Amino acid sequence: MTGKEITLTSRDGSFAGYLATPVSGTGPGIVIIQEIFGINPWVMSVAHWYAGQGYMALAPDLFWRLKPGVQLDATKDADFKQGIDYMNAFDFGKGIADIQTAITTLRKLPGCTGKVGDLGFCMGGALAYLTAANTDTDATASYYGGGINTMLDQVSKIKKPTILHFAGSDEFMPEDAKAQINAAVKNNPQVKTYNYPGTTHGFCRATDPRHFNAEACTLAHNRTLELFKTALA
Repeated sequence: MTGKEITLTSRDGSFAGYLATPVSGTGPGIVIIQEIFGINPWVMSVAHWYAGQGYMALAPDLFWRLKPGVQLDATKDADFKQGIDYMNAFDFGKGIADIQTAITTLRKLPGCTGKVGDLGFCMGGALAYLTAANTDTDATASYYGGGINTMLDQVSKIKKPTILHFAGSDEFMPEDAKAQINAAVKNNPQVKTYNYPGTTHGFCRATDPRHFNAEACTLAHNRTLELFKTALA
């Protein structure tokens, strides 16, 4: 596997993305949507992991309008606060446009089969959900995306296979919020939800021992791989 920074061009300007390529040099594409901590080493490691599964994985720098190249450590209180500040200043509409730019760019890259899915964590989980509803992605996996319960008007717009992974106990996703989401998606056969008992928000963030749950993360990623294996074939 190899990884490198590439440049993506949107209507508003150019921004960076981190691309991890499988050993074969070819495969379907996946857009990795960041947490509030930017394209940090953990996000790059996720891109490399999916590249190891045979996918061209691209993580676009969605904070580029605020500050290009943000890399924060989720285990440091000051970095966590900085990430929250970035999220509060972030324009989600423009973020979705940038994700569409990443999808389109990835489809055209040499080696990409043309099929492109997406997955995101935390803030990126909410963005992944919006990506499913508002872009031409071929499949979506959202991991503990806070605020989805406030955007349930988007459910009917999702036309491609989508899975939503939720932590068993999540301070950013109360039980009543998950219940609202589960009720809303029942009428859309494209959307499935999974709950992971005994986990907390960020259970796939391997660099954060306070929240990481290896067993649950492996199960979630395996379900995501099954989704992509079918939808991106």
